[in-house]
Amino acid sequence: MSKPFEISTINGMQLTNRFVRSATWEGMAGADGSITPALLSCMKQLAEGQVGLIISSHAYVSPEGQAAPRQIGVYKDALMDGLRQMTETAHQQGGKIVLQMAHSGCMANPKLTGQPALGPSSIEGISPSPCQEMSTDDIQKLVEAFGQAAKRAKDAGFDGVQLHAAHGYLMNQFLSPLFNKRTDGYGGPVEHRYQVLREVLKEVRSTVGEGFPILIKLNSQDFLEGGLTLEDSLKIGKLLQEDGIDAIELSGGTQRSGKNTPSRMGITNEEKEAYFLEAAKVFKEQIKVPLILVGGIRSLEVAGRIIDQGFVDYISMSRPFIREPGLIKRWKSGDVRKATCLSDNQCFGPAMAGEGIYCVVEKKEKEKGLEKN
Repeated sequence: MSKPFEISTINGMQLTNRFVRSATWEGMAGADGSITPALLSCMKQLAEGQVGLIISSHAYVSPEGQAAPRQIGVYKDALMDGLRQMTETAHQQGGKIVLQMAHSGCMANPKLTGQPALGPSSIEGISPSPCQEMSTDDIQKLVEAFGQAAKRAKDAGFDGVQLHAAHGYLMNQFLSPLFNKRTDGYGGPVEHRYQVLREVLKEVRSTVGEGFPILIKLNSQDFLEGGLTLEDSLKIGKLLQEDGIDAIELSGGTQRSGKNTPSRMGITNEEKEAYFLEAAKVFKEQIKVPLILVGGIRSLEVAGRIIDQGFVDYISMSRPFIREPGLIKRWKSGDVRKATCLSDNQCFGPAMAGEGIYCVVEKKEKEKGLEKN
């Protein structure tokens, strides 16, 4: 099983193995989105743990696009010093790091932003608060904001950027017929719903140049009635390939999908792992762009088999690295026990409470150990 640990490249970005830390909201940034010592420590641990590629959590590209408290920001030049510290911290440990750029659209939190939520269409009932339809001027400002954010990322030393077009955020909303009810050139058939993403990708590419990796996180489907389907997602993947995307990370579902999505809880055996694998197989049959698969992967055996069989090119994980930032280093050393993550989702509670994300189970175990001593 050598392939998971072989050297590879994505548009010139050389990676020491095929494992990716999927963007994970840490809840550790400052109130204005600035980088904190806690975030630097998080990135240092991941790089020391020898994960091949670190993808930051969703960094909002403009103030009205903020989704969560203590979320990373990339919307103003005043944040640059912290972003540089983040890349330097990862690079000092031999790591590679990509900035995920996002706008939450209808999922924005007006209590945090002080502004109304903006999205493809004016909708109620499927977003936390009423959502106003974006004008063509709003869309143009959005495209420019992504371009400016990409420039900041490159100037700060990031090895690439990732566009967030999954999990019910703005780019996903434009792609999804459930959220996008527009009747102009940005709505209707899938090719029109893709238009905003095309403009963003074109603007970012124009800003960063041909030799800078641009990745995307894309829903395989929304798992919502009337939402994005696998058929349309595949069409979008082909359009992205034509437009020069460098890698696709395939995910699925939104905050509103609930029990319709494959279970993220209690991944206790190999059969429950890699729950978006069938969608990845469909993509891999028709798309040549490097494919990154996220979703429930917990064991080296499953990861290696999926890569060796040619179904995907990279394996992406989120929660396992919250519990074990050194997981890949452990596997590489020969200790191939599955990830110790229990997939109980308790780790997001502390982040919502403003403490930053951490493994609650691990903390309790450590506290019990101290009590015994």
